[in-house]
Formats: sequence, structure tokens, C-alpha cells
Amino acid sequence: MPPLLEARGIVKRYGALVANDHVDLTVAPAEIHALLGENGAGKSTLVKILYGLVQPGEGAIAFEGRPVALASPAQARRLGIGMVFQHFSLFEALTVAENVALSLPAETPMATIEAEVARLSAAYGLPLEPRREVWRLSVGERQRIEIVRALLQNPKLLILDEPTSVLTPQEADRLFETLERLKAEGRSVLYISHKLDEVRRLCDRATILRAGRVVAACDPRVETAASLARMMVGADVGEVRTAAHEPGAVRLAVSGLSLAAADTHGTALRDVALDVRAGEIVGIAGIAGNGQDELFAALSGERGSAAGSVVIDGSAVGAENITARRKRGAAFVPEERLGHAAAPRFTLSENTLLSGHATNGLVRGGFVDRNAVSGWLQRVIKAFDVRMSGPDPEARALSGGNLQKFVVGREILREPSLLVVAQPTWGVDAAAAATIRQALIDLAARGAAVLVISQDLDELFEISDRVAVIAGGRLSEAVPARSLTRGEVGLLMGGIHGEAAA
Repeated sequence: MPPLLEARGIVKRYGALVANDHVDLTVAPAEIHALLGENGAGKSTLVKILYGLVQPGEGAIAFEGRPVALASPAQARRLGIGMVFQHFSLFEALTVAENVALSLPAETPMATIEAEVARLSAAYGLPLEPRREVWRLSVGERQRIEIVRALLQNPKLLILDEPTSVLTPQEADRLFETLERLKAEGRSVLYISHKLDEVRRLCDRATILRAGRVVAACDPRVETAASLARMMVGADVGEVRTAAHEPGAVRLAVSGLSLAAADTHGTALRDVALDVRAGEIVGIAGIAGNGQDELFAALSGERGSAAGSVVIDGSAVGAENITARRKRGAAFVPEERLGHAAAPRFTLSENTLLSGHATNGLVRGGFVDRNAVSGWLQRVIKAFDVRMSGPDPEARALSGGNLQKFVVGREILREPSLLVVAQPTWGVDAAAAATIRQALIDLAARGAAVLVISQDLDELFEISDRVAVIAGGRLSEAVPARSLTRGEVGLLMGGIHGEAAA
């Protein structure tokens, strides 16, 4: 059969940067096609072109055999191209149906929209309550809204960007069933993911980008995760190495920690108890919105007035701010790298100073030591292979993976006695993820206590000594990772505890 979508010679330049360099991509009818590549390879630029968000400088696109010029997302949707982005665009105070209505003609009756949402969600195994407010929903349910909203357009091609990055194993399995159903109906899916095992399980073909160019096309079902990563990176991606060790003294002790939600859509912490010892990594799993942000804020000192106690190396720090806790040897890496971990319009050297001004010897006698700042930045760049377009660019100029390596490296090179890190490898490629995970393991091996808050179960099982699960603001007991299964953790993430989980 002729291709459903055919892109030829796509070129997109941003100044001196060539994001797409004569890219060819063909998607057949009724196939699930993976688009792979490391961070900065050009995947996002390409799919934005295919969805009409960005205009190419050169090249041609054909859809169902006819040349097309995709001037806007609205035009792409009219042709039959839908897209679900990694970061959802939903209004939390509105209902499911009201959010869907925003993408439909204004005259469409709400009763009709509610009926269509109910019909489609039932038909594709994506259960939703049309009149429920979005702020009450899990991340998996919010993703269903985006997919149903796209399906209402009756797409022939659905583009999905990192669709399982925040799902439980059970939710991911349900999504895969939905995609297989779409394929059986004759629809196609263009699937972007850094999770190579799920690509091998789900996708019929793969196109691989590196530095803006197509470097390979293959059948992922006959490849290994290692061989796919090798094609993406251009070299072997080393496995994370761990060594047997005995944990030492307790470096972080939390007991009876309770904290009110920051707003009406947040989650209150309820009687959280936890300890992390020197030389160990404790992982906290959970679906987004179950108290992770509040826990990070309470541990880092970004929010005070929490009930209970937080003790670092024997000293109660509940009344101390983040700078005081850093002076005690603690370091913190928040989930949101651009805007929370780094100021977008500040250069990397300025961002180095933001978290290191009180502890790294970067300020002497009240004056910034520019040479010390520059030297520290170069250490981070070299140790974590941070790739940049200039000697000291603004944080917003880096790709997501490279900014993440900078943020994590900036804190690890301080050699903290305690590191609390949220989503350390969210949205980064296989090579960058391996670099970051190995750095966390090596830090713990040098005697630090490491607490990792992550929605990536593969990551937690790979690096954690013990794992706990947070759900509804409550934290389960941390137990040895080797004694847990993914299914058990998935049930706990869904709020099912004790005998019900068994």
C-alpha cells in the first residue's frame, strides 16, 4: 500500500543550528512507527513540522499520496493528523468534557460532547467520567483526556510523545491495548519514546535520528534495547554498575511529617516516616500529584510549617531554609529543570552560582569569584558531558537532556552527604540516563545518602536499594527493591495497600 505519510528532505535551521538535516520519514497505513533519537537529535522539531506547528525550510510532505503544506495544527487535524504532547494542556478547574470542548467548534452542545467522550472512552478502553474535574484525576486519566480529544478528530495518524513516562505499569499496558486497537482499525501511530523495551514490544518499524539526520531504519522487534541505543548514540551505552555494600549511619530521618497542600489542587502529606542511610539509595515511586512535590518542598526547606521532624546527620532542620540545609551538606534537584532547578534566561555560570553561592567557595568576602564560578562550570560540563552551543549559554538554550545533566552534575560535584533528587532522568535519552544513574550510584558508594523520587519504575528497580511508594500523601514502608515486583509497586501507586494488593 502507498504510505500514509511521507516526508522527504525535511530541513529546519535555527540560526547556525540545523535541527533537521534532509530528514526522510515514511509511515505506512495501520502501523505503529517509532521515532527514536537522543536528546537534541531533532525528533521534536520533526513532529512539530508534521503537526503544522513549525514550518520547514526545505523539503516536502505528502499525506495519503497527495502533497500537503501544513500551515497550522488545525490544518493537520483536518487532514487526519492528531498529536498528544508529553506535557498536557488541560485546565484543572474544568471538567473532562469542558476541556475536550475547547478543541471543538463553539456551537457543539455540551451534552453531545459528554456523550461522545463516554462513547469513545468506552470503545477504546480509556475510562473517563465526562463531568469530573481534571484536578481530581491521576496523570494516567489526564492522558486519556488528551487521547480521547485527539480521537474525536477521527485521526488517521496519531503522534504520541513519551506517552508512558508518567504511567503505572497497569496504565501503560492499557495504553498499549488501545494503540493496538487503533492499528487494527487501520490507523497509524508515530511513537516517540526513550523506553526501548516498550518500543520493541509495540512498534512495527523505527526511524532513528542522530544530530538531525536519519542514521538508521529497522524493525525494532528483531533488535535489542542495547542495539537500538547504539544506533541512537553512535556508540555502546554502558550498563549501570553497582557494587555490594553495607549501609552506614542514618543521614536523613523523617518522622510524623505532615504538610498541608500548597493549593486546592495539591496533596497534603500525612504522617510520613522515612530514613535513608549513608551508602544507600532509597527510591520513592508514585503517580504524579500524590504528594511528591510537597515531600520535596518539606525536605529541601522550600516550605516551612510542616508538622513532625526532619533530621539531617543528627540535627533537626525543620525550621531551617534551603541554604541552611545546604550548609549542612544536603543537595536538592527538583523535578522541573527549567524554571525551578535553573533560571531560563540566566547563563549556566549564573545558574551554577544560584545553588552554590553558600557552599562551593564561589563567593569570597561578599564578592563573586568569577574564576571559581567558571572553573566549577567547566568541571560539571566535563564530568557530565554537557553539550552546548557556546561557552556559557543561557539555560533555555540547552536541550532537556543536557540541562538535566548540568543540574544533576552541579549538585553531585559538591559531594553532598545527602542528595534528594526528583525525576533524575525524566525525558532524557539512554546515554544521558545511564550517565546520571551511574553518578547517583557512585555518590552513594562514596558514603552519601541518596533519595530518588521517580515515576520511572525501571529506574527505581535499577538503582535503588529500598523502595517506598507514595499515594494520597501517605508513604509506604521502604522495603528491599529485590523483594518487590513491578505489579506490586503499580498497585501501591494506585493506592491499593495491604491485603488488597496481595
